[in-house]
Amino acid sequence: MTATADLATGNRINVGNIDTLYHEAGTGDPILLLHGSGPGVSAWANWQHTIPGLSREFRVLAPDIVGYGATSRPDDVRYSLQTWTDHVVGFMDALGVERASLVGNSLGGRISLALAEQHPDRVARMVLMGAPGVGMTITEGLRALRAYEPSPQNMRHLLTEYFAVDTSIITDDLVRIRYEASAETYDAYRAMFFDPRHAGNDLGITEEQVRAITAPSLLVHGREDKVVPLEVAWNMVRLLPDADLHVFARCGHWTQIERAAEFNELVAAFLRGPSV
Repeated sequence: MTATADLATGNRINVGNIDTLYHEAGTGDPILLLHGSGPGVSAWANWQHTIPGLSREFRVLAPDIVGYGATSRPDDVRYSLQTWTDHVVGFMDALGVERASLVGNSLGGRISLALAEQHPDRVARMVLMGAPGVGMTITEGLRALRAYEPSPQNMRHLLTEYFAVDTSIITDDLVRIRYEASAETYDAYRAMFFDPRHAGNDLGITEEQVRAITAPSLLVHGREDKVVPLEVAWNMVRLLPDADLHVFARCGHWTQIERAAEFNELVAAFLRGPSV
């Protein structure tokens, strides 16, 4: 088995009553990579190009957040922003990570904001990539995500129409992996966004909440993002007390995949912090 295969397989750790799969690579200051909420998503699906790049300088940790990937899905879990935030904090506790920088993709960005608001002492820096925020609306892309039903054809349509500008990155293998994962986790996916016992859609944030977040932040957005509009990033960078914004042209919701090398360089430079 190759090193890449070993990394893709991941490790497991108990977080409360949740058997959590995660990927780890590198040494140095800890970085948490928090994935999004699309069908078939997992830490490895989101971050397979990011982990090798950032692990040259940092200790990179990328969990499958409860409800997604190969992490267990307890019958009594109530999917909500607070549940996901608590899972990430518990994951940090289980690994003895007192303070880390966060890189959050889409839903992972909203979880990062919640963590930075509730536990400011545990967040060193924060990267929000295609993340929802103030001014978020129900977009065509978000409707398509929520309406998805598992099939290879539907997965291909979703990825090519709503995730990437450069559709050459949507390979048969990527479609197969995402489809198989989406079929495995479909019941949890439907529950978190459509079952009234859960609160997966309750991701709003107020201007006052954003202004209170003090962590140095970098917002990264694809200009052609069809899931989270670029306007949301403009709103957030105006409200966050210490934030920069980088926009990738000819790029959709997957900046870390469509512009992987540039994304890694940009994020690594930000996470290093200012020279002293």
